[in-house]
Amino acid sequence: MAYLEQEILEQPEVLERLLERERGTVETVARAIRERAPRFVVLAARGSSDNAARYGQYLLGAVNGLPVALATPSLFTLYRRPPRLADALVVAVSQSGQSPDIVAVVEEGRRQGALTLAVTNDPTSPLARAAEWVIPLHAGAERSVAATKTYTASLLALGMISAALAGDEEMFAALRTVPGAIRQVISSAQTVCRASERYRYMEACVVVSRGYNYATAYEIALKLKELTYVLAEPYSSADFQHGPVALVEKGFPVIAVVPEGAVTAEMVDFLRRLREREAELVVISAREEVLSLAQTPLPLPEGIPEWLSPMVAVVPGQLFALGLTQARGLDPDQPRGLQKVTRTE
Repeated sequence: MAYLEQEILEQPEVLERLLERERGTVETVARAIRERAPRFVVLAARGSSDNAARYGQYLLGAVNGLPVALATPSLFTLYRRPPRLADALVVAVSQSGQSPDIVAVVEEGRRQGALTLAVTNDPTSPLARAAEWVIPLHAGAERSVAATKTYTASLLALGMISAALAGDEEMFAALRTVPGAIRQVISSAQTVCRASERYRYMEACVVVSRGYNYATAYEIALKLKELTYVLAEPYSSADFQHGPVALVEKGFPVIAVVPEGAVTAEMVDFLRRLREREAELVVISAREEVLSLAQTPLPLPEGIPEWLSPMVAVVPGQLFALGLTQARGLDPDQPRGLQKVTRTE
């Protein structure tokens, strides 16, 4: 079994371990944040961690009422013109904690007096040493180049921070349901992998969603690009209609993530219009009426709150990418030209 497959299957246990071990740390960090009362949040990350940060933008904004921006690390390194961060909460998300540009954002934030937090799988990393607070992911060694379990653990850590800041025990109770929901998804792992074989000759596609799952669209597209070498472009369904929809013709592949929640109706209308254009639809959803629009339906468990859904909805995308990688005769653990730890300045 490939390391990638093992690590996809490990995700429920990783998330249970994170919930059990870091609840106290998260509560302590939340108290520190409330005491400092930052006016805004800056999230710094690269790669899959940057997609986790996109989720944090929605969650900390919607639940905690905080303005949230994604950092521009080159301002801190190449241009040496960092923005003012004194009133910010600076959160860095990194599987390895090794990339110098992400470390630089945290170091500068701390120099300016900002509250700094690292979410990382390596609590001994340069990033962890640079930050005032650290939440370890407890994912264990991730040997596959493509991140899976550290991605969902990063989402969960951000969810825990949001719940602690809100002082909302119901949110924590909901978070504890996530490992079980992922177990339901991976119980159909072979079915999802086989379904991906239909697309073994696919050269390009788009991945669309909206709201909290905008992050999921980005992460699934990244997995397809790095593992299968398909030109997979992520879009908000709203942005896609502002021009890129012209790409869609008969047989053009569109992977859509449709959660239960505020975006459902808009996404369903969007998919119906794509069906009229004879697009080839791969749909990740819990809703039967949504799945019925797809040539390739990938079901989710029902009843997942929309704010939690990115932690679960990404897993069919991971499995789809794994299956397609194998169908194309590629090595899922050694994508060409990539290393596990990427250091950018």
